[in-house]
Amino acid sequence: MTDPKPVAVKITMDEAIAEGQYANFANILHNPTEFVFDFGRVVPGRGDVKVVSRILTTPFHARQLLRALQQNIELYERQYGPIRSEFQTPPAEPTDTRTN
Repeated sequence: MTDPKPVAVKITMDEAIAEGQYANFANILHNPTEFVFDFGRVVPGRGDVKVVSRILTTPFHARQLLRALQQNIELYERQYGPIRSEFQTPPAEPTDTRTN
């Protein structure tokens, strides 16, 4: 038996998808048969998150996504250096301690 020949995959997308959505929040849910990825936007000073995209996929494809993300982060860090994960917290707002 011979190995199947690779098939070239052509990726297409409409303009709305090609523009993309900015997300700085992600939430992941799962059950035995699927993973759900919610991507959203957090705006400083607001307590809500607007979900801009929801992706549902199989556990197999979630693992492939994990591997692809790991490989791409390694490539990114080799080219640009480590991704910062430590950020300074903004200074606290001054409090008025005067009494009337």
